[in-house]
Amino acid sequence: MLRLTGILATVLFAIAAAILTWPAFFRLERTYPIAQIVSFRPLVALAFAAGVIVALLLAVARPLRAMALSVAAVCAIAAVATGVTVVQRGAGSEALPTKGEASVRVMTWNTAGGDATSPDTIAKTAVAMAADVVALPETTIETGEAVALAMRDMGHPMWAHHTRQGLWDADSTTLLISPALGDYAVIESSRDGTSNTSVVPSAVAMPVDGTGPIIVAAHAVAPRQSAMQEWRDDLQWLADQCAAEDVIMAGDFNATLDHMRRLGVDGGHLGRCHDAAAASGSGAAGTWPAQVPTLVGSPIDHVMATDNWDVSGSVVLTSMDGAGSDHRPLVVQLEPAG
Repeated sequence: MLRLTGILATVLFAIAAAILTWPAFFRLERTYPIAQIVSFRPLVALAFAAGVIVALLLAVARPLRAMALSVAAVCAIAAVATGVTVVQRGAGSEALPTKGEASVRVMTWNTAGGDATSPDTIAKTAVAMAADVVALPETTIETGEAVALAMRDMGHPMWAHHTRQGLWDADSTTLLISPALGDYAVIESSRDGTSNTSVVPSAVAMPVDGTGPIIVAAHAVAPRQSAMQEWRDDLQWLADQCAAEDVIMAGDFNATLDHMRRLGVDGGHLGRCHDAAAASGSGAAGTWPAQVPTLVGSPIDHVMATDNWDVSGSVVLTSMDGAGSDHRPLVVQLEPAG
């Protein structure tokens, strides 16, 4: 009886380990609580590694030896597989390559609303990174305009666009675009909320003359247990915004690449968009929360682009961890494809 119980327990543990290692295979990557657990893949890998040690210690007891060694083997396989995924996505780089004449730098930073992050800090960071597009979830238009004015005074003018769905600062998303990219306007359906993410807003900006990429400042709702369906709907809505050939999307997706499985089209991660950080070795660097090291945090902030753009570099800015926001800025350099 004890042997059968051990076999059953081992099988159940192996299934659980497989789900946490390859959640998309079981179509559970956007299901509570699997979605929350796999948000922190490095911690999952460490947990499996610790499981190997614990299981080997339990194997000293003869009655538990067979089960403990089986569990240790399962943990070892899961730890290696999870670790390989983290390594493939990349732990991050220290700097961006030299910016060329055709390069476009995109920065996203959830500023946490209110006075958490000052306009001056945002402006100095954007100017230092030579950003051409700045997506600022949880940022009011008043703050965004202050950032744009500060950037202008530093010789780096920007146009400020926004969308808002409620009364709180978190209900606003601001998008700054360099005049060098042309004139842009936020489409009415995203401005008035008739077509938008469900709880916190995103902004879809179109080039006025039709020349240039569609630029989306994204903000999906957090996957709390009570908001799982809204979160899934938001990710699908964002994927739908990447249906055109020329799209740049940046913001707080409240999702990692694991959660985007089966939402890609034509080889993309989300719609036709590819994740720029993953393409340039920063895909596993955690952008939230800023209070923990990058390899402990979750990479839920992204810059994405369609095949019209190549990625030449990306960096997660840990130097801003004390700036007030619980998110880190992510900056990506894009080059016109071909």
